[in-house]
Amino acid sequence: MKTAIIIPARYASSRFPGKPLVKIGGKTMLERVVSLGVKAAAENENTLVAVATEDQRIADYCAEIGAKCFMTSPDCPTGSDRVLEAAQKAGGDFDYILSLQGDAPFIPREAISRMLLAVKEDPSIEVVTPVVNLRWSELDSLRESKKTTPFSGTTVALDKSGKAFWFSKNILPAIRKEDNLRNRSEFSPVYQHLGLYGYRSDILERFVKLPQSHYEILEGLEQLRLLENTISIQTVTISMTPGMAQSGIDSPEDVARAERILKEHEDS
Repeated sequence: MKTAIIIPARYASSRFPGKPLVKIGGKTMLERVVSLGVKAAAENENTLVAVATEDQRIADYCAEIGAKCFMTSPDCPTGSDRVLEAAQKAGGDFDYILSLQGDAPFIPREAISRMLLAVKEDPSIEVVTPVVNLRWSELDSLRESKKTTPFSGTTVALDKSGKAFWFSKNILPAIRKEDNLRNRSEFSPVYQHLGLYGYRSDILERFVKLPQSHYEILEGLEQLRLLENTISIQTVTISMTPGMAQSGIDSPEDVARAERILKEHEDS
């Protein structure tokens, strides 16, 4: 199986310009993600790792750290469009294309390994993505963070086979009689989505040609376009160090939170 791990790193974010080059714990987010991709690729044959960007500043930085980079159109409407364009520039003959977000520096390598294993075992999978079952303490933290940054953190509802029913920036599901459930388990019934995807190449090509969907526009989540067009999304549940699921970076406020989480785990 020939695979590409493409890291979309857009400089011109409206909410957080230059986000991929922001430092957390002395390293840029992009450097952390590139390192993660390179380590995962070393465990799998025929795997390319490359950054996809629209900005020369990021391309220059990639040259500094020795990362392969492809310049893509500034008009790409989504990260997936950018990933596909970079994959095509890299040759385009990939079985699966993984999109590894440049603003998720603490994604565990296990996430990529489990995604690759899933598609090796079942090549019919159209899209695969990792999720983490939140502990009650992590769910409390997510609820608290949404008071100030309501569009940080995406949750997902799953069927019994791990396929996604739905994704939302609201917390799914709402929970009645929560105190009873808290007494039964360390883990809540809430799963948080980790923002990376593995697309079968023909599905990615189909996806980017589809118009934006109704709920995709409302929620600001491009994966809803898949579900609204009957493209299935298989999830893999991974384990993470407590608190690290809350370390995605969507805003400047998230940087300070990620710094605190990183320091806590370095000190522990």
